[in-house]
Amino acid sequence: MFAELNQLLDASPQRPEAGKFILLRDTRTDGSFLVHHFLSFYLRAGCKVCFVALLQSFSHYSIVAQKLGEEINCHLASTFQGAAESQKVSPQPSLLQAQQSQGVSLTAAKEQGQLVFLEGLKSCLDLWFGEEKERSGDPSPLQFLSGSSSDLKALFDFVRTSLTPAGSDTWQGPVLLVDDLSVLLSLGATPVAVLDFIHYCRVTVCSQLKGNIVVLVHSEQDSEDEENKLVGNSLSHHSDLILWAEGLATGFCKDVHGQIKIIKRVSLELRGEQDCVQIYQYKIQDKNVTFFAPGLSAAVL
Repeated sequence: MFAELNQLLDASPQRPEAGKFILLRDTRTDGSFLVHHFLSFYLRAGCKVCFVALLQSFSHYSIVAQKLGEEINCHLASTFQGAAESQKVSPQPSLLQAQQSQGVSLTAAKEQGQLVFLEGLKSCLDLWFGEEKERSGDPSPLQFLSGSSSDLKALFDFVRTSLTPAGSDTWQGPVLLVDDLSVLLSLGATPVAVLDFIHYCRVTVCSQLKGNIVVLVHSEQDSEDEENKLVGNSLSHHSDLILWAEGLATGFCKDVHGQIKIIKRVSLELRGEQDCVQIYQYKIQDKNVTFFAPGLSAAVL
């Protein structure tokens, strides 16, 4: 979770919004850092998360989450230590406990039932080699790959079952996170099937369960992939918030890795109002991402 991005979005894990559809897009760059941010954000907020991971393995997301936790812990530790030195007192145990609680363990979240993780890469291999159904006895969420059905009903049923609260659940609002929706198109799903899947997820998660949906759609500016453009543009019209990461038009720069466009869809709630658009540049570091106004990189100043 990146504190600077939370400030730009006026968001906090202590007060997550509900009923929002958030679209992440990237062009000429890798926008996966946004996926890692929202995964960490909603887990810290105590939300029940269904993560449809079609791009990377569970170990990949787990390692990144641990790195982000280490960065926050180091920041908090220096803050507490500085406060203690200025007041010439020892840090209170409660502060140290708060510091330790900031890290996110995906393994622990899975074991506690907070995180439901669909590892798309593994599910595809199991389905193609006939092991998925034999092991679980249930149809695979990616059943459309077998050719038995062209729709994504099995995937929707998986999401609905995972996020429908049980009587003993004490989690906050449910969250569906998809990385990356474009992979479904690459696997053979039609744009209509993908858009239908998102539509039913929005009705169930956002409207009925008062939760949130975060979806990443990869796009190439010069690509002739009309199906991907259709899905991305269609979802843009229904999104409450769009975060669009773009690579620099001038090419690679070691101090500025790209720019992000934050579009708050005010027009969805207030007719006649224009959407709020903010543009920042960013630099991806080992355990953090810094954001700044265009032309105000630390290297320039």
